[in-house]
Amino acid sequence: MAKKSWIARNKRKLKTVEKYAKLREQLKAEGDYVGLSLLPRDASRTRVVNRCEVTGRRHGFLRRFRMSRITFREYASQGMIPGVTKSSW
Repeated sequence: MAKKSWIARNKRKLKTVEKYAKLREQLKAEGDYVGLSLLPRDASRTRVVNRCEVTGRRHGFLRRFRMSRITFREYASQGMIPGVTKSSW
């Protein structure tokens, strides 16, 4: 489980990205890079990290299911993810 502060920080970054999205788009279209540099760092989408919805883990993240590989395996084994079955051959 990731630290609560890391999860909260990532949520705060996401809110900042949403807040400045239109302004960033406008500044990019105008080519005003000085104006872009005056915005907060966290206004950039690249600052937001993909994190597991359950544990907050950032490594081994599966985008399709929005969770880490470890959590995915546990949930799939328990049958909690619809349409996912354990394969064997």
